[in-house]
Amino acid sequence: MKNRRERKATWDETNNPESYCRKFTYEALIARDETNLDLFWLKDKNPTDLENLPEPDELAEEIIENLEAGLNYFREIFREMLVGLNR
Repeated sequence: MKNRRERKATWDETNNPESYCRKFTYEALIARDETNLDLFWLKDKNPTDLENLPEPDELAEEIIENLEAGLNYFREIFREMLVGLNR
């Protein structure tokens, strides 16, 4: 998906418990005992098919896209933080 902000949560305890696209609120994460953002629950039950991996350039582009999306998200948070400090 090009715009990750348009993602919709697909996880559902009953109908789609294997989905990784799950939405949590900040409050729900912080309320957990010993809050930790490690994604230990993400476990691939299927071994990687090494014969059908994407080409290295495709993987590199996906990594770059993910890094840029994260950087843009961080920039937005930083801007909001600066606006809050200037009030």
